[in-house]
Amino acid sequence: MELTVLAVPDCPNLALLLHRLERVLPDARDAAPVSVRVITSEVEAAGCGMHGSPTLLIDGQDPFATPGVATSVSCRIYRAADGRAEGAPSIEQLRGALHRAQQPGR
Repeated sequence: MELTVLAVPDCPNLALLLHRLERVLPDARDAAPVSVRVITSEVEAAGCGMHGSPTLLIDGQDPFATPGVATSVSCRIYRAADGRAEGAPSIEQLRGALHRAQQPGR
């Protein structure tokens, strides 16, 4: 499993996402180290599928992408289960995304 975090320079939520990933990765089989790629242009964002910063890609796919939302170099807001706005997916959301990515034929 390849995990990549895309972020704009000095993203205020990058550390939060990385911290949450650290908490769930021991539970994820076959998880590779997380790489971080800094994105500085709309062209780069479009080329790699960044829908705001930070974006997690699992094997090149954004498990939290909303259909029809364009790629962008901007801050990204995630919704917690209770509707609160957060700067990164919750631990539960990350755990679910990693679990789904490990399923055969996903």
